[in-house]
Amino acid sequence: FRLHESPEEEPHILLECDSGVLDAIQKHLKLYKIRRKVNIAPCLDLSLWAVVPGEQAGDIASSLTKCADQALILTPDPRTEVMGWRLITKKGANLSEIIPGSHIGNIQDYHRHRYKQGIPEGVKDLPPGVALPLESNLAYMNGISFTKGCYIGQELTARTHYMGVIRKRLLPVHFSAPLPKDSIPEGAEILTESGKSAGKFRAGGGELGIALLRLANINEPLCLNIAGDKVKLTASIPEWWPKPASK
Repeated sequence: FRLHESPEEEPHILLECDSGVLDAIQKHLKLYKIRRKVNIAPCLDLSLWAVVPGEQAGDIASSLTKCADQALILTPDPRTEVMGWRLITKKGANLSEIIPGSHIGNIQDYHRHRYKQGIPEGVKDLPPGVALPLESNLAYMNGISFTKGCYIGQELTARTHYMGVIRKRLLPVHFSAPLPKDSIPEGAEILTESGKSAGKFRAGGGELGIALLRLANINEPLCLNIAGDKVKLTASIPEWWPKPASK
């Protein structure tokens, strides 16, 4: 989306969102702009790319200045270093010219990378009205401010943060066998060896995924029940998470 008061300001604000909720977000933003003369429109002439680590930041930045006519913005992914950079180009831009020596993957490669790192994204990973900000690790990804407000749910979020009681979190999980495509019900339950609920599956592909798990159970043998078959999985704490302070 572009958000600006006049074409001269462009691109004043660019907002990235899940393509599945494009219309819903546009309607939501227009509802809250009140009487401000702000124009909100989808950027149909732009393309968004994820540049995952593997290139040197300096090399990328220098190559970008040579192709400013094709690449509009290159910025570090604000969530975490392991996600690299976000690149916005004009539609149809030649990526091999903008970043020489780069390999153009597909969307499945991108999802595998973020599942491996435990990075949620979009309405499937973060169901509206269901996913809680702190359980979704948004405080680890520059997604929550505790010094400014206000927003819906701020009081609950701040209180939970300062009390330090977060019992469940989204975590990367690795399955013992590749998952069957499109046959896992939304929010499928993950169980401990004794049959106790340990959390819920959110999304995945192949042998990787992310799940909302109780932290008390993450070191136990876990499994996902798919149509009567139990697929074993292991959870892990991502390296990019802040390290607990030593006492």
